[in-house]
Amino acid sequence: MARSRRLILTPPEKVWDLLSDGYRYGEWVTGTRQVLDADPHWPAVGARLRVRVGVGPAVLDDSCVVRVCEPPRRLELEAKADPFGAARIAMRLEPWGDNTLFLLDWHPLRGPGTRMHGLPVDYLVAVRNGMMLTKLARIAVREYEAGVRRTLRC
Repeated sequence: MARSRRLILTPPEKVWDLLSDGYRYGEWVTGTRQVLDADPHWPAVGARLRVRVGVGPAVLDDSCVVRVCEPPRRLELEAKADPFGAARIAMRLEPWGDNTLFLLDWHPLRGPGTRMHGLPVDYLVAVRNGMMLTKLARIAVREYEAGVRRTLRC
């Protein structure tokens, strides 16, 4: 299992706003080229998100289905990328003062990833997830600060 964590300098509700908009995943999920479709009831349990992922010329279509949703604190997805199998992606948002401690766990469920599971693969996934959480934090902070500035002007 690859675990990553990041302190995001915004309240959990603001981070949840980003997670609850399926069409925004392409902004912060590393490797996502395009969000193809998001169910209108995203992120309710059973909702699906279809994305195109890839590096360079290697591209494939992926899908995620919500397995657990407890707004605004917990979201668990099952990501499927055939022929590579599926993975569990668990996100928890913990209040940390006025900020958010974002905890991300990734674990292969099916396919070749289960056989390659271990230090090298977990390390690469942790690096990818670290980049992803950095992007998520930048977006959340930027939007939160813009909202605070708008409020102060009124």
